[in-house]
Amino acid sequence: MRFISPKTDFAFKKIFGSDQSKDILISFLNAMIYYGNYVIQDLEIIDPYSAGDVVDLKDTYLDVKAVLEDGTTVIIEMQLWNVEAFKKRVVYNLCKTYGNQLQLGQGYFDLNPVIALTITDFKLFPSSDKVISCFYFQEEEDHLPYQENELKLVFVELPKFTKQLEDLESVIDKWIYFIKEAPNLEIIPDNFREIPQLEKALTIANQAGLSVSEVEKLRKQEMVLEDARGALSFAKRQGREEGERNLLLRQLESRFGKLTINGLALIEALTNEDLNRLSEAIWDFQTSEDLLNWLQEHSN
Repeated sequence: MRFISPKTDFAFKKIFGSDQSKDILISFLNAMIYYGNYVIQDLEIIDPYSAGDVVDLKDTYLDVKAVLEDGTTVIIEMQLWNVEAFKKRVVYNLCKTYGNQLQLGQGYFDLNPVIALTITDFKLFPSSDKVISCFYFQEEEDHLPYQENELKLVFVELPKFTKQLEDLESVIDKWIYFIKEAPNLEIIPDNFREIPQLEKALTIANQAGLSVSEVEKLRKQEMVLEDARGALSFAKRQGREEGERNLLLRQLESRFGKLTINGLALIEALTNEDLNRLSEAIWDFQTSEDLLNWLQEHSN
């Protein structure tokens, strides 16, 4: 068997957001939000996904929305990269969903709670080892919860989850492992079959059950994700190199004053290897002329 990754928009919505996904989503949300307790018994998936839907391949986040039997709205989002203003957008979507509930003539008593469940494919809170973090309103010093528990943020950080298949114990462990490692599985593990909804999710994720058009859609999304991942890696590497170059320039100017246009041009043309050599040789220069001679010797 080969299982598709839930980290693509197509797979995420097919598994968690289609008409056949209600029981899967109930089990998943009970695990992520309610620590495996069977709190949610029914829900309605808003705008369920169908195979013919056209998705934006450029999206960096994937989302599904559902309304629970008590009226609570849950926004489920998979965030692939830590893009600029991502954390602000999560809060904005939470508050916007809460505020948009009221229709003309309705009052505040008609408002229902909203929960934003965000799964990140990167570490969002590096100072904490917790895989699942929950935030809500409380008093700053005494940590007294606000009486109306209307807005809640739940984050699941996939890179922090390091358990192996044989170490999985709870339904929480198994769902997180599924999200993170599904493409690396070759069969449905025996300990996954203990949870019917999880077994069903893997059955849906089995690539053998996809139509030709679905496989093509999946491949296109995987190519876009790989291109975006490569572009992000290149940008980070380029940013680090640019930062190192700027730091070196500040060090040189602190020693020799403002550099000449010729000197700046020679530094700009240096390879990364020569930049490292220059950072080591900087304290050997006695004058700006020594620096210029070194740059000319190492220019292409």
